[in-house]
Amino acid sequence: MANSKMNDLQAFLAVAQQQSFTKAAAGLRVTPSALSHTIRNLEEKLGVRLLTRTTRNVSLTEAGVRLFESVAPLLEQIDAELDALAELRDKPKGTLRISCTDDQIELHLRPMLSTFLQNYPDIKLELYVDYGFTNVVEARFDAGIRLGEDISKDMIAVRIGPDWRLVVVGSPAYFARQPKPATPYELTEHSCINIRHRVAGAIYAWEFEKQGRAFTVKVEGQLVFNSIMHVLNAALDGIGLAYVPEPLAAPYLADGRLKAVITDWSPYFQGFHLYYPNRRQASPAFMAFVEAIRYRDNRDK
Repeated sequence: MANSKMNDLQAFLAVAQQQSFTKAAAGLRVTPSALSHTIRNLEEKLGVRLLTRTTRNVSLTEAGVRLFESVAPLLEQIDAELDALAELRDKPKGTLRISCTDDQIELHLRPMLSTFLQNYPDIKLELYVDYGFTNVVEARFDAGIRLGEDISKDMIAVRIGPDWRLVVVGSPAYFARQPKPATPYELTEHSCINIRHRVAGAIYAWEFEKQGRAFTVKVEGQLVFNSIMHVLNAALDGIGLAYVPEPLAAPYLADGRLKAVITDWSPYFQGFHLYYPNRRQASPAFMAFVEAIRYRDNRDK
């Protein structure tokens, strides 16, 4: 009986998280019809409707939200405790799911991946590119990566890189057609490559600072991406000006394929941090990953 209840709850949580019987069934390795039958049985046992079904969507009822918010953290804690048993193994083992952006992968994960995966052959990493500021607890990620200033106080944060800034860059071909801007205010006269972090979110307004005064400039252009890597590539192709992390542009600034302008107006941001819930029971696999990605000022000394 206990096993049956646990399986029913796990089935419900899978549907609630995926908001889809088809996707949840694939993850649980059952048929959608069998999963639907399990949920109906659970609703009958509880005497309340947990899910609202339409032809396209699955959403939680008020009772479903209450059950999800009370049960999900408990099962997460159980999973974490089971993962902690990996301490009995000779080598860390398990799958780690990390929410991050593609520039974070390029700058901080890619340089350590080869060595890390060779050192820990029993660890699997799932890197999910996401600019939408997903709640890592609700989405059941092991951790996420954000700027230090964007991390809530109830999270543990581990710095993985130095402070950095965005820089306005353009290709020599672009500057052959257009004069270089002398101030951020002149950017409105240029073709700029924009980024929108979330589907329903606003286009990012470029942030600047001068003599202690911070301000933003809304630039215009024909291209909008949701990935900074594509913004960078478009700048390399001479399509327009881009506002990109300086470390990401550094190789192209060094070989002349990009030129930086108005850099004295660009403020520094607190470096990227790996963050995770403070109630998380850290497994050996997760702690091995944290130590491998942790930023060390003297790493080259």
